[in-house]
Amino acid sequence: MDDYPALNLFWTMLWFFLWIMWLFLLFKVITDIFRDHSLNGWGKAGWLIFCIVLPFLGVLVYVIARGKSMGQRDVKQAKESEAAFQEYIRKTAGTQGGGGSATDELARLADLKEKGAITAEEFEKAKAKVLS
Repeated sequence: MDDYPALNLFWTMLWFFLWIMWLFLLFKVITDIFRDHSLNGWGKAGWLIFCIVLPFLGVLVYVIARGKSMGQRDVKQAKESEAAFQEYIRKTAGTQGGGGSATDELARLADLKEKGAITAEEFEKAKAKVLS
């Protein structure tokens, strides 16, 4: 270890870290190229060829030219994923027949009956449907 000083180790680790970060950025840009629905096929092919043939320049130019919309697409995808996850939870919790959903439905039906929005017959039919 005497022939490899600490400063050289530091520089090696720094360059390795920068190389890994560049690879992450390259994959992020390539993913964004395919995710962008506003680009047509030729636009996607052009950006992809530019990023493969001249990777450092291609990624740098892509981030400068389309970086803002790249962030907006990330936020949009995160919101869509969250909405889909919340919908899945609502759907799953509603179909499990857990105590909360049937109880809430019965309370809502009782409230409608008290307000006169539904008749006693409609209440009983809906109650039987909820409880079955």
